[in-house]
Order: sequence, then C-alpha cells, then structure tokens
Amino acid sequence: MIAALAAALVFLQQPAKAPDVTIMKAALGGVCSSDFTVKDADGKPVYAAMVHVKVRYGFAGVKRADLEVGTSSEGKARIEGLPDKARSMTYDVKKDEKKIEVTQNVADMCHATFDVTLR
Repeated sequence: MIAALAAALVFLQQPAKAPDVTIMKAALGGVCSSDFTVKDADGKPVYAAMVHVKVRYGFAGVKRADLEVGTSSEGKARIEGLPDKARSMTYDVKKDEKKIEVTQNVADMCHATFDVTLR
C-alpha cells in the first residue's frame, strides 16, 4: 500500500510534457499573438518551415520589425508580443519551393490561429 502511494506521488510530481512548439517573444509592446500549424499535402507536420512577417506599427506605422521563426518537429510555431495596433500583417510560410501567405489584422483578430497546408 505504501509503495503504491509512493508511486502515485512520484507520478504526480513529474511535470507535464510541454507541447512541441517554437515560440518567438517579439516584445513589440502588445499582447497579440499568432499560432501556426504547418502541414504538407499528406497532412503530416512540416519541420523547419519558416514563418516570416514584416510588422509596421506605432504612430503612422513608422516603427518596423522583421520577424522570422521556424516550426517545431510537430509543425508548430507561435509569435507572442505583437502590437495591439498595427497595419495588417501578411505572413509568408515557406519550406523549400512551397509557399503560402496568410494575413492577420490585429484590430479584428488579436490572437490568430492559422492551419496552413504547403502544396
């Protein structure tokens, strides 16, 4: 009985496995974010697909940032800390010769989720 209780305590103390996602903390003065799940035509996760965006924000869009993050082995990437007020952002998601674009307008969609398929 004591052994079972000890085993249960050890099991409860083990940290939960963190999700396999690459996270970029942009720290551009906001709380907006974008999540990406990238798959190939067969529906399999794409490792090391590059997600690139040019962000224009601030008064009259004078501040600029060029961001790029690669996907994890599960085809996932996340960008946090995007500005609350910015021009529409077009993300280029590419791997080798395959490319797709998705757009986020933070005024309409502060926390965006994109499921993209590279063909």
